[in-house]
Amino acid sequence: MKLKHLEMVLQRCEGFERPRASWEQYQTPSPLASRLLFDAFSHGDIGGKTVVDLGCGTGILAIGAMLLGARSVVAVDIDPSAIRVAEKNAGIAHTDVSFIVADIHNVDTADYLREKSGACDTVVMNPPFGAQKQNLHADRPFIDRALALAPVTYGIFNTGSVPFVDSYIREKGKITSRTRGTFPLKRTFSFHTSEIKEIEVEILRIERR
Repeated sequence: MKLKHLEMVLQRCEGFERPRASWEQYQTPSPLASRLLFDAFSHGDIGGKTVVDLGCGTGILAIGAMLLGARSVVAVDIDPSAIRVAEKNAGIAHTDVSFIVADIHNVDTADYLREKSGACDTVVMNPPFGAQKQNLHADRPFIDRALALAPVTYGIFNTGSVPFVDSYIREKGKITSRTRGTFPLKRTFSFHTSEIKEIEVEILRIERR
């Protein structure tokens, strides 16, 4: 499947029914999701691999991984309503993804997911950026669980996060590639002041040490 075709398929995915600001529930744009997945595919980290999507939301990364030939995909999110939308999206895309409701902040989640997925090859994720005061450092549990689950992780982070991520994972992993991208943030919540705000982001490939 070509990049443009994947992007077109993922554009059909429905978004959150009732997004919550505290969980930073924004639909990952299909061009950005496709870019992450093709980066992973080109490194040999998707085709024939067991993939886990942490904080899957409405399932766009998990579904894309299956479309690119993953052997199996397990996707987890804390929000049951998001999982229901994700299951619907997976049906529309004719993909077989295992969706699980679980809390990434729970330290036992990695063990639980390992039991469900078996040996995991690759994690994909669009973790919360921690943009809200009540949600500072919300990406840290995602990084921790990813490193516990798989030897390779692909994640979307705010541009400028590399020094923090590099320092945070120094004893456990290393950043092996970075790809710049844009996250068009549509007006979703009352505190948004513009219809669309372009957020500069980076897709980071992290290898566990």
